[in-house]
Amino acid sequence: MSTLLVLGGARSGKSRFAENWVAGHGGRLAYIATAQALDKEMAQRIAQHRADRGDAWHTVEAPMDLVGSIADAGANSDAILVDCLTLWLSNWILAEKHPPVSELVEAVIVCPRPIALVANEVGLGIVPDNALARRFRDKAGRLNQAVAAAVEQVILMVAGLPLEVKQ
Repeated sequence: MSTLLVLGGARSGKSRFAENWVAGHGGRLAYIATAQALDKEMAQRIAQHRADRGDAWHTVEAPMDLVGSIADAGANSDAILVDCLTLWLSNWILAEKHPPVSELVEAVIVCPRPIALVANEVGLGIVPDNALARRFRDKAGRLNQAVAAAVEQVILMVAGLPLEVKQ
């Protein structure tokens, strides 16, 4: 099955690229959202993302149970988008729990449908000045490496331009 990881910085175009890739497969489209509306600004962002996607997408809220949501979407959809792994990781870290990275990778590998996963590339900047931020950066880098090793294609988005990293 076709698998894609789209990496990039904030506002790099990664979600739009992944949405277009998934929509290109047609059929029933699943959008697995990991964001949580913990404040008014985030609620507005989530609402805008939903409006931008339109009615062709079935949205599944999965702030933590990404593994189960991928399995369910694989059984009920024709193509899947996970947006984003970085927020999923944040949810686990803030809950002071260990994210099930190996189970996530296995869910992606066995998914019977085309699946695109979006993640931020957070390791390109300066070393964070606090332990929590450094732990997050390190875990995000390891998560991205694990998923990148498991998928068929990796795209790095820079200024709205896709750079093929793995094909």
